[in-house]
Amino acid sequence: MSQLRDIVEITAKSLVDNPDKVNVVEIEGEKTVVIELRVEPSDLGKVIGKQGRIARALRTILSSMGRKLNKRVVLEILE
Repeated sequence: MSQLRDIVEITAKSLVDNPDKVNVVEIEGEKTVVIELRVEPSDLGKVIGKQGRIARALRTILSSMGRKLNKRVVLEILE
């Protein structure tokens, strides 16, 4: 399941100004995987994107990967 975490981490690090402050935690349940993404407060807008486009795109990628694994994937973006 670390592929999901890796995609979020690589994408977030390429978007933010402080890539060393990016923290991704994967919490796996029976049918659901929760991925928590933490970035610096100043980089929060870069990860979310205009009108949430980047966050929505990330969630779309993760949900389609999750379907292949028969799991529901939830991305939470935290400060």
